[in-house]
Amino acid sequence: MKLKVKVVPGASRTEIVGWLGDELKVRVIAVPEKGKANTAVVKVLAMALGIANSDIKLLSGATFQHKTFEINGLEDTVIAKLMSADLT
Repeated sequence: MKLKVKVVPGASRTEIVGWLGDELKVRVIAVPEKGKANTAVVKVLAMALGIANSDIKLLSGATFQHKTFEINGLEDTVIAKLMSADLT
C-alpha cells in the first residue's frame, strides 16, 4: 500500500497528528538534514502500525514535506483503521 504523508520537521514533539485529506500529517522533532526527519517518520509510522522499520520504504519526496511511503505487511483497511485511532 502507498501512504501519503505531510511531514513537519523540527517540531516540538514527535506525533501523528491525523488526516489532512488523503495525507497523514506527522510532526517530528528531527531536523530535515541528511535524512534525519525521514528516518524519524519511518520509526513513528512503524511503531504506530506495529511493523518493522524495514517494512516501510520512502518512494518519493525525500527532500520535500509531502512524501509517499510504501507500507508492506498490512492491508489498506488495517492501516486506515490504525491511523484513525489515537496514536499519540
